[in-house]
Amino acid sequence: MTKAEGGRLTTHVLDTASGKPAEGLSISLFRIEGDVRTLLKKVATNSDGRCDAPLLAGDEFLTGEYELVFAAGDYLRRQGTELPQPAFLDIVPIRFGMAERTHYHVPLLISPYSYSTYRGS
Repeated sequence: MTKAEGGRLTTHVLDTASGKPAEGLSISLFRIEGDVRTLLKKVATNSDGRCDAPLLAGDEFLTGEYELVFAAGDYLRRQGTELPQPAFLDIVPIRFGMAERTHYHVPLLISPYSYSTYRGS
């Protein structure tokens, strides 16, 4: 991994079933190095479904492989969504690579039975 001057990582979560930002959804960020998975931080989304600050920026931003783990099931249950046991979607991991010194935006769109992501800007 190399330092990426000016690079940053952001995310946001939209609840597509309600048509609203997913407020209070817990997210864990991991760095992946071979078989080693290191927890870098845990955050929760704000009222806009975003994090209050970039997940990685400045000296913290290194190119390499990462994983965002979204606690979708906990969020949906708090919204009053009745989920089966076990829930179809509970923990949603997204593993991705960052190879450039740029802004990576990895959003999550969720509902009780589907999710999608993309590389945003």
